[in-house]
Amino acid sequence: MGKLVVSLDGVVIKEVQITKDKTTLGRRPYNDIVIDNLAVSGEHAVLQMVGADVFIEDLNSTNGTYINGRAIKKQLLTHNDTVEVGKYKIKYLVDDGADYERTMIMRPAGAASPAASSRPMGLGGTGVTQAGGLTGSTMASIKVLNGAAAGREVALTKVVTTVGKPGVQVASITRRPGGYAFAHVEGPTRPSVNGVPLTSDSIPLRNGDVIELAGTQMQFIHS
Repeated sequence: MGKLVVSLDGVVIKEVQITKDKTTLGRRPYNDIVIDNLAVSGEHAVLQMVGADVFIEDLNSTNGTYINGRAIKKQLLTHNDTVEVGKYKIKYLVDDGADYERTMIMRPAGAASPAASSRPMGLGGTGVTQAGGLTGSTMASIKVLNGAAAGREVALTKVVTTVGKPGVQVASITRRPGGYAFAHVEGPTRPSVNGVPLTSDSIPLRNGDVIELAGTQMQFIHS
């Protein structure tokens, strides 16, 4: 489970454990995390738990929400991310100390390689972000079926993998004790599995399932 460490000018003000599906942040006293500062909007941002994932979404705040210095609308949080709200810094920490890594981008030629961005980045419209260390022998992967990256296969070596194109359609694949789960994260149109649009928060994935999002088809492979 994750927690937030709120600080101002290097001084820790409070620590908040993320235990609810939705955790609100803002200046108004009814928020779960209250930051009484005029630079913070009354209802500034919300944190949402989707399975094991935690996403933060800016609620059209006046001064914006930043992660590691970059303005965001909605983004998956990873271990050690720093959320900036006004002059306040909010460090996101995962209690199990999992080792997180940056974006893995599927390329038309050559293996996947690290990139500096922590957001899903496009290659033919779709990229892959992985976060959270994983141990175990039963590994899954996704294989791109169309577009410039067709034929590329990316192993799901981390607990959380985010796929898609920011601003268009983003989804997550999360490893759980009983297998893998697929969830919609961002975008007005929901992704589909085997031609059926996702209607619930998340669904289990099975070997051979075909995921389609942001115009890209990918097959889930789990032996």
